[in-house]
Amino acid sequence: MEHINNYINKHKDRFINELIELLKIPSISADPNYKQDVLNCADAVAKSMENAGADNIEICETPGYPIVYAEKIIDPNLPTVLVYGHYDVQPADPLELWNSGPFEPIIKKTDIHPEGAIFARGACDDKGQFFMHVKSFELMMKTDTLPCNVKFMIEGEEEVGSENLGVFVQSNKERLECDAILISDTGIIANDTPSITTGLKGLSYLEVEVTGPNRDLHSGLYGGAVANPINILCEMIAKMKDEKNHIAIPGFYDNVIELSNEERADIARAPFSIDKYKAALDLSDIHGEEGYSTMERTGIRPTLDVNGIWGGYTGEGAKTVIASKAYAKISMRLVPNQSDKEITKLFSDYFKSIAPKSVKVKVTPHHGGEPYVSPTDIPAYQAASKAMETTYRKKPVPVRSGGSIPIVALFEKELGVKSILMGFGLDSDAIHSPNEHFGIFNYLKGIETIPYFFTNFSKEF
Repeated sequence: MEHINNYINKHKDRFINELIELLKIPSISADPNYKQDVLNCADAVAKSMENAGADNIEICETPGYPIVYAEKIIDPNLPTVLVYGHYDVQPADPLELWNSGPFEPIIKKTDIHPEGAIFARGACDDKGQFFMHVKSFELMMKTDTLPCNVKFMIEGEEEVGSENLGVFVQSNKERLECDAILISDTGIIANDTPSITTGLKGLSYLEVEVTGPNRDLHSGLYGGAVANPINILCEMIAKMKDEKNHIAIPGFYDNVIELSNEERADIARAPFSIDKYKAALDLSDIHGEEGYSTMERTGIRPTLDVNGIWGGYTGEGAKTVIASKAYAKISMRLVPNQSDKEITKLFSDYFKSIAPKSVKVKVTPHHGGEPYVSPTDIPAYQAASKAMETTYRKKPVPVRSGGSIPIVALFEKELGVKSILMGFGLDSDAIHSPNEHFGIFNYLKGIETIPYFFTNFSKEF
């Protein structure tokens, strides 16, 4: 379809500049200090939908941040695609590790992105990726080539657990009725090796608190005589895994399905260089559960990681205290058949059971989500596969991701529709980290590919 490339070539500078303007808005949903910025971002998303040609645009209020809804129904008898994304972003900390301002987008060339990449918080996760859909929709509207109906649901709380999106979906089933859900919040293996994510891990995320004495104590006068909560917390965390990096929580693996040798062989066929992997992360060796490859550890095995740990004095100079409390944030990524509620309870019971009597322990669940697997033999997957094959000149590889999008499983439960995870980011794009970026090639390739999905799906359905 020549009109696609012609339109992109004519408007690509504008596409890039419009994304840059969106990235300037610090829509950090986790920090109340940025509340107005998040709301401003919702307004900007709605305006972009209007400019692209959408109808029935609404900024839907929730107890938290709003959901931007828009649609274009060209014929009720045609299939409908629901596009999901999120306009909120992760906090930018630690700021000192950014080479440029996290909300001052700049374009720089890199070895992986010789054509340039946009560096800013949210560039890849998920502003750049959902904005591809807005621009491809604009392309189809302006060239009069939209082949089916489309609905947009762009939320502002994905980075804090999508707490209110589930209620919105349950309350708007008729409004959200569709034949496929299309999401770009994942990635590809490489710019010369396209892939489609067919599985996501579930998530159990919680915070633990260990309390010892009723106040901070002088470490000379009380050291060795009372429990140090920081020491105890570290010892308890160390007991969460054994010497083979196998998670030690009783019952944790009870519902995990072991893949067959044939299925594991399929995973091994995906292009992967362990040497490049180590070099990219500046590692001398890899680490993980014994008996599994790196791709298996990230894709098909459950994990447990400490995401933050703190307590006591961490300021400049010295302060010799035994802290009264110590804390940690812990996440567990789950695989099919594991329930986030069940795993959260198993963790809580085990963590409390290994605590010595000299401390008190509190476990606070935050948010979670169920694992998700998408079949490769449904019309929507085939439409995505053919679309990527058209633009990349290579058939995409189906892969399972170590990431989580908790709301995807709820979409299937409430709307009865599978989601297609057709992302265009790279693992090296540093999402959730300092210097997050999104390649210009990837951004424009997404805008080019998405219209082919719509055309293929209209024919496949």
